[in-house]
Amino acid sequence: MIPSYQLPKSHIFRLGLALILPIAFLGTFSVSNPIPQATAQTAKGNRPLTIRSDVQEYDSNTQVITARGNVQMIYPARQLQATAAQAQYFSQERRIDFSGNVYILQQGSNSIRAERVTYLIDEGRFIALPKSDRQVESVYMIDDTNVNGQSSRPAPQTPNTKPSN
Repeated sequence: MIPSYQLPKSHIFRLGLALILPIAFLGTFSVSNPIPQATAQTAKGNRPLTIRSDVQEYDSNTQVITARGNVQMIYPARQLQATAAQAQYFSQERRIDFSGNVYILQQGSNSIRAERVTYLIDEGRFIALPKSDRQVESVYMIDDTNVNGQSSRPAPQTPNTKPSN
């Protein structure tokens, strides 16, 4: 059984490796001994968002979680994965700010590379900014079937419907 801890409202904490957050953060964590990990307990309708990093801080006054060093985020409900040097989850504003060599992969194929990216959770929108003298790079997989009545896929083979003699 994993022990459960209730953090005081004014507590700022540091954890290694993982923090699993619901979108409505409740402030209760479960900590496992073999692998340092924090799990926020979710209410009905909430979906987990997992952040792993070298160091994490939570300020319960501002309800901001800051993750630093080798940040990895997984949000299965939106088919999102991200890596960055730092991420801040602003639970009241429902946004995540990534910074430092940000890479975001959505639906396994669409991606964004930038120096800074803000993800607005409720809108499902990304705002990406590059390093100075650089550009943001986005790659989108586009289904190009039926473009101008054409298909890039081979036409399906029609079976021979003539009766054989």
